[in-house]
Amino acid sequence: MTIRVLLADDQALLRAAIRILIDSCDDMEVVDEATDGARAIELARTHRPDLVLMDIHLPGSDGLAATTAICADPELSATRVLVLATSDMDEEVAEALRAGASGFLGREATADALLDGIRTVASGESLLSPLATRALITRYLAASAEDRLATPEDLAALTAEEREVLGRVAEGQSNAEIAEKLLVGPSDVRAHVRQAMTKLGARDRAQLVVIAHQSGLVRAVPPRSGAR
Repeated sequence: MTIRVLLADDQALLRAAIRILIDSCDDMEVVDEATDGARAIELARTHRPDLVLMDIHLPGSDGLAATTAICADPELSATRVLVLATSDMDEEVAEALRAGASGFLGREATADALLDGIRTVASGESLLSPLATRALITRYLAASAEDRLATPEDLAALTAEEREVLGRVAEGQSNAEIAEKLLVGPSDVRAHVRQAMTKLGARDRAQLVVIAHQSGLVRAVPPRSGAR
């Protein structure tokens, strides 16, 4: 299966470099390019890509607004957004993930990290550095009651296995790591994650992380000095 990617960045040289990098891979291709937020939204609706690689600082309707519109569009429910920004700024990370982005990468990321990130997010997993995770959790834990994604009572819908997997997802463990710890297959972990997302109304793993903390299932917030 080929991962179809929409590039949204106002820097022509960077877009060209990323296009060459992506098109050199057998499992992904660039379907189009946007130079501002409004165009990114338009092209996402036209092509319905698997993933939008979104510059958070687009001119006009910026990357945050475009991310919000794309993630809120029911017809684009299968499209994931991977955000690029110049640095791990708490506010930007939290806003992008709150808008529905499934992952975050600094613009200083290596070529291999970028390609791995695209594959990770396109597969349905989230891509969060420890700092991004901390920013996300801190922002959501400060939310008012009506803005919270879940309460402790909501976890009653989960099985014991789903709760265990949810807790490990919130700690930043990958499916492979969870499978190894629980002595089950990766497909079992994926099934538990999907069930937890369905029962808790989460769009992706990033929201599962938030739910685990808001509901009290996991209480430790990643420290500011955590390794990337």
